[in-house]
Amino acid sequence: MTKMSISYSGKLRCEATHNQSGSRLQTDAPLDNNGKGETFSPTDLLATALATCIITVMGISAEKSGFTLGKVNANIEKIMGTEPRRVQEVRVQLQFAGIAYSEKERGILERAALNCPVAKSLNQDLIQAVEFVYM
Repeated sequence: MTKMSISYSGKLRCEATHNQSGSRLQTDAPLDNNGKGETFSPTDLLATALATCIITVMGISAEKSGFTLGKVNANIEKIMGTEPRRVQEVRVQLQFAGIAYSEKERGILERAALNCPVAKSLNQDLIQAVEFVYM
C-alpha cells in the first residue's frame, strides 16, 4: 500500500508528499478555474499519470520480452469538458526514436500501453487517444 500526504498551502495550491520517498510536488488551480496556472493542476497530473504509466509499463513489457525500450517521448494534450467540469479527453502521442522495433515488439509495446493500470482505472467515458509514432 502506498501512502501520500497532502496539505493545502492557500491560494488554491496544495503540496503532496510521497511518504516512502519524501518526494514532493505542488499543484495550482489552472487559469481557467480561478488559479494562476503556475504549476501542474490536479487534472494535469491525471493526464501526466496516464502518459508516465504507459511508458513505464512499456518498459516493463520490453524487459520481460527480452528487448530494450529505447528513447520515448510523450506529448500530452488534456481537453476539459463542461457540465460537469471534468477531463473529457487525453491525447497522448508517443514518439520512439533510435530503435527499429519489429512488428512483434511493436505489438507488445502497444498492448502494454493501452492496458496500463492508470488507463484501466479511469472512467470509460474519458476518451484516451494514444498515437504511436515510430521514427
